[in-house]
Amino acid sequence: MSTIEESAGSFSVTLPDDWLQGRTAFGGLSAALCWEAAQRVGDLPPLRSAQFAFVGPAGGRLRIEPTLLRRGKSAAFYSVDLFGDDALAVRGLLTFGASRASKLDQVNLPAPAVPGWDDCPTFFQPNDRRSFVQHFDSRFAAGARPFTAGGKPEMVVWLKHRGAAESLSLAPLIALADALPPAAIVNFEVGGGPISTMTWSIEVLSEAPHSASGWWLVRTTAQTAVNGYSAQDMAVWDDVGSPVMAMRQTVAIFT
Repeated sequence: MSTIEESAGSFSVTLPDDWLQGRTAFGGLSAALCWEAAQRVGDLPPLRSAQFAFVGPAGGRLRIEPTLLRRGKSAAFYSVDLFGDDALAVRGLLTFGASRASKLDQVNLPAPAVPGWDDCPTFFQPNDRRSFVQHFDSRFAAGARPFTAGGKPEMVVWLKHRGAAESLSLAPLIALADALPPAAIVNFEVGGGPISTMTWSIEVLSEAPHSASGWWLVRTTAQTAVNGYSAQDMAVWDDVGSPVMAMRQTVAIFT
């Protein structure tokens, strides 16, 4: 994020190879860059929701263009386009909203009962071919690992940025929230075909998500996997079990 350059309301950054996922930028990083560009344009209230469409590969020199769609008394709407090699790679729609007084106070997204990170084995394996995973520490807490025939397509994993200083920015959490492989991969045969996220919807449940330890608990569950597409439900909790994100993804599967 510190290497982003700005020119006339547009932003650009050169993507390092260690943040690649195959031939494209890791989707979580692309989404984080979209958020970063929007919030650099002006003084914005907290992010409430975001939708991202991953329409093409993003590599090399990236260009990010945020556009204000509307700003009212409490809410602001931005569209953000991310280009790789001058072709559209990601289109985002971000909604920011200030707090308001409300008689409603309901939270019903309990964290799963799992062991702490120190009591769980590593999830990402040293032979993982996705370059970006080297930036995350991971602990497998519950569910099934990839390529587990007949297993429930669900993974619950503790994740943490490796060697990163504590940050109050939302960008690292957005990146981390997408680090797990799609849950449908649980039922892939070993060496199965490609799998790729197409769309990602995020609801941010906390104005200032924080984890004192740096660890976050992420769960992803494939609800359907039919006709070459999977719909999955996802959530993120902080290190004391408070929910911070509720998410959905549509995933293309080629197996």
